[in-house]
Amino acid sequence: MHGAAADLVSATGGRLIGGGEVTGIAIDTRTIRPGDLFVALRGERDGHDFIGDAVAAGASGVLVEAGRSPSGIMAIEVPDTAKALLAVGSAARTRLAADVVGITGSVGKTSTKDLVAAAAAATRTVTASEKSFNNELGVPLTLANAPEGTEVAVIEMGARGPGHIALLCEIARPNIAVVTAVAAAHTEAFGTLDQIAEAKGELVEALPEGGHAVLNYDDERVRAMGARSAGASKIFYSKSGDALADITAEDIRLDADLRPSFRANTPWGRADVRLEARGLHQVGNALAALAVACVCGVPLEAAASGLADAALSPWRMEVSQASSGATVINDAYNANPASVSAALDALATLPATRRIAVLGEMAELGERSAEEHAGIAAKAEAEGIEVLAVGTGAYGAPTVPDVETALDFLRRKNLGSGDAVLVKASRVVGLERLAALLLAG
Repeated sequence: MHGAAADLVSATGGRLIGGGEVTGIAIDTRTIRPGDLFVALRGERDGHDFIGDAVAAGASGVLVEAGRSPSGIMAIEVPDTAKALLAVGSAARTRLAADVVGITGSVGKTSTKDLVAAAAAATRTVTASEKSFNNELGVPLTLANAPEGTEVAVIEMGARGPGHIALLCEIARPNIAVVTAVAAAHTEAFGTLDQIAEAKGELVEALPEGGHAVLNYDDERVRAMGARSAGASKIFYSKSGDALADITAEDIRLDADLRPSFRANTPWGRADVRLEARGLHQVGNALAALAVACVCGVPLEAAASGLADAALSPWRMEVSQASSGATVINDAYNANPASVSAALDALATLPATRRIAVLGEMAELGERSAEEHAGIAAKAEAEGIEVLAVGTGAYGAPTVPDVETALDFLRRKNLGSGDAVLVKASRVVGLERLAALLLAG
């Protein structure tokens, strides 16, 4: 959010000490650019303890709790900095003359966000959430830091429970919604799949009259969300090619590096699409991206061309060759049963004589945990994939305690050009380190 500090005071209801201009908002001193306002948040660590680092990095001012203003720099004092950040995001949204696209789902949110941004950027000026900034901190940050002239803002929205997406929608006020899937993820917090669907559908309910809901027809719970917004148009996409969907894919092919290509059939015409993003599951995400781009006024052919160059956020189906000649799939950002199943399908399609999946825990599954881990183990066995588990015995497979031991295990297998290794686990496991070590030799 660019402008005078007085605008931020108006948005937050805070007390201004000093004055000046603000060119951006930051909550991490490592990302501060000169002119940013540093928001001191309380979390695992207290952001107020890092105000000196923020000033040294070039912050023009700080947003702090009442009574904690430092000397020598502009400050805005508020009772609660987290609530103030939400207010800043809401004010930024009011000033933003743009289509705002909200994206949610149990799987595929970030990849779809990346693909939507690439397709829309073919002819529009686009701002998108960085990495997986999809919560009550990341959403207002994305809005507040959107450059002037933004025509499309692409906002990823995650949820830890009921009401969270509704809160994010109050801030972002999307006019376009994308829901990718309802699957067993965070079931410890949500409960059943129907409860997950109820929470994800809050995005569709938030759409205004004349908005657009882009929904995955292949997922029955997502398909049913079409009834949750009477005033928005519904655009259904189907990777499976269901004739009742508005946007479908045909002649789907994967190359040797898992890059899909297909023919898209849409209300705006037909187009050939080739993705840099890896895995068959990206076809549905790409169809959603085409729908959003075309709704935003991007010609279909231009949107398809934009998808060809779209790069995904880190650690999502990154396919690389190790010096040994083995293929390494780094899909280590996060894991739930649906995403691990899709990753195993991708591994199974690679032209390899030996396939190994290095898997860590799928976290936050609650009572479903044992059942879901066993299901993944059974799927891997059915597809002829060897499983090595890191830090968990839930797969009933050979288990090692940490990344270093996993690396030793794999090195003893003398990996070579006929081998393919998938690395995937929930974020807390940090298996991206293993992928990096494998590629480093």
